[in-house]
Amino acid sequence: MGQPRAVGSAEAASARLPLVLTALWAAAVGLELAYVLVLGPGPPPLGPLARTLQLALATFQLLNLLGNVGLFLRSDPSIRGVMLAGRGLGQGWAYCYQCQSQVPPRSGHCSACRICILRRDHHCRLLGRCVGFHNYRPFLCLLLHAAGVLLHVSVLLGPALSALLRAHTPLHTAALLLLPWLMLLTGRVSLAQFALAFVTDTCVAGALLCGAGLLFHGMLLLRGQTTWEWARGQRSYDLGLSHNLQAALGPRWVLVWLWPFLASPLPGDGITFQTTADVGLMAS
Repeated sequence: MGQPRAVGSAEAASARLPLVLTALWAAAVGLELAYVLVLGPGPPPLGPLARTLQLALATFQLLNLLGNVGLFLRSDPSIRGVMLAGRGLGQGWAYCYQCQSQVPPRSGHCSACRICILRRDHHCRLLGRCVGFHNYRPFLCLLLHAAGVLLHVSVLLGPALSALLRAHTPLHTAALLLLPWLMLLTGRVSLAQFALAFVTDTCVAGALLCGAGLLFHGMLLLRGQTTWEWARGQRSYDLGLSHNLQAALGPRWVLVWLWPFLASPLPGDGITFQTTADVGLMAS
């Protein structure tokens, strides 16, 4: 009995490791940002109205970011707890030998999660969880608001970084942007200057990465595809723009981008899906 418990705890620890590393990275960036804003060059001078608007925007972005992270992690997209026995008779069903269960169409086994995922899209390495039917919406909103937060911080620190770069030679500037750690270790910059360059670099790179991911998954969303289906050129579940949006985001698909806790239940169950051929038969 001790062996299975040890194996299970090891698997749980390995599943939590990416999330812990991402949290540590976010905490490090947050602490360095606080250092820059409080003890370093600081933000650009703002009037009372602009400062209030900046604070309101930052609060809105952080609430959406943290809310969608929580929903993403709490929503289980796997077949765990789903009654599938006796239903695997339709077209597209398959048998998973690892899970020893029939699995519905668009599902797939994840070697990292060690279970089949309903409407599996991909495994998110940063959060250590698969993106599937039940957590696709918070994943999309997370990309949007993460890009917004990182872009906001980059714009906020832009004037201070620009002033720092103008005070040095082009070679020093390039080294500070590309190799801030080396510049700090060699004593070429102060801790405040390093933190300013490192946080800005990280936020710009993160905003570009999240923005690219949002554009890619936005394209998949409009086409009713998963990443797996896109890679194989399959568009069997493209039901048109409106139906594709509602299938992934629910009937309030316009508003869910603004608040993570808005009720917008998905129309399906992650097991059966209407196909383009079904729509054609109904139309005829």
